[in-house]
Amino acid sequence: MKFLVDAHLPRKLAIQLKEAGYDTRHTLGLPLGNSTTDQFINELSITEQRIVITKGSDFVDSF
Repeated sequence: MKFLVDAHLPRKLAIQLKEAGYDTRHTLGLPLGNSTTDQFINELSITEQRIVITKGSDFVDSF
């Protein structure tokens, strides 16, 4: 499984998922960091076939 952890969640979560063997990225590692737009996150998740982990309630609406 491949994950993309959104800015609303701690980088530590991404690290723990990596340590568990999952291919994981956090928005802090993207060019715009935690300012990355939901649209870009959506596009990246589709392109890289990643599951987005977020607690942003408006994220689903933006998709």
